[in-house]
Amino acid sequence: MARPLRFRYAPGRWDEARVRRDLYDDLDSNLGATMETPWFKPPSGFEAVRFEMDNGDIALFCWDGEDAYWMGNTETPEALWRTDKKGFEEVPHAIRRWVTRELTAQLHEESPWLEPYPHLSWYFLPVFLSKDGRETTRSFFYDHAAGFPDATREEALSFYEEFLATGVLDDYREVMAGKLGTSEYLDLTRMTASMGEFNAGKFLVDMGYDIVPEIDVTTGHAIDYRATKGGDGTLVEVTRPLPTSKRSAGTPVAAVRDTAETKSGGQLQEHGGGVVLFVDCSSFPDDEWRAVRDEKPEVHHRPAVVFRVRPDGRFDGYTKGRVPLDVPF
Repeated sequence: MARPLRFRYAPGRWDEARVRRDLYDDLDSNLGATMETPWFKPPSGFEAVRFEMDNGDIALFCWDGEDAYWMGNTETPEALWRTDKKGFEEVPHAIRRWVTRELTAQLHEESPWLEPYPHLSWYFLPVFLSKDGRETTRSFFYDHAAGFPDATREEALSFYEEFLATGVLDDYREVMAGKLGTSEYLDLTRMTASMGEFNAGKFLVDMGYDIVPEIDVTTGHAIDYRATKGGDGTLVEVTRPLPTSKRSAGTPVAAVRDTAETKSGGQLQEHGGGVVLFVDCSSFPDDEWRAVRDEKPEVHHRPAVVFRVRPDGRFDGYTKGRVPLDVPF
């Protein structure tokens, strides 16, 4: 499985003849390719080309007298195999901006339904145009409303656009967007669980907390969030049970208990306390959620917040134990 899009840094003396010989000829012989003028003006001082492959892959390459950068969702030409990979934030701003404009235009040409959601398009760009995951990640939003039951695609996209546009997770785009995965096989369980972390993040932000994801702890694990308000920080770990239609558990209450037990009996048990467990039941349709809310089952861990969010931003839920967070229920 390929990873989310990353740059390759290829310093050295490049000119159009070398680009054609070392990059284009390789791509064309293996995949069938054309070498085109980029859609947007490259950074000042750089020359650039755009490669379009017969199978729908694309790649961008720009160079000046000393540095060169490659970005593509296709096979890497042999001449670049030993080059260093770099994340979006590790390359100069002008390079990053040009590539982002090119890729965003490509994304919106292929999937115009994403164009009204610019921040979501930008945030998930490294997976929406990844080599293996560009079909599955877009299908997750288009066909499955990003894991929301009984919701339209537009409602789900608007929900995540509103949250991501706050910018609170911008600095963590590479790791958070990458959680969706880049597999060519649609894994609804994993993708839906990943969006549970975004749901919990919105919950915390709406409650006035500053959040930082992926907190390394001494057990060798990473806890999903540190939520801070007034100088006090609280660790939060998120889990998301599947509705009964998607799992062997016979009732929604059993689904909540079983999923929470798996989380609390492993990672949280090793940590030894100090973590609030967030159980995101946003995958449950109305009737299943009502059964959980009415019974308020234990989740094998305290403190815990069991919640459900709808795409209109309404949160509902209950708590177990003394939760050191300001929650509305």
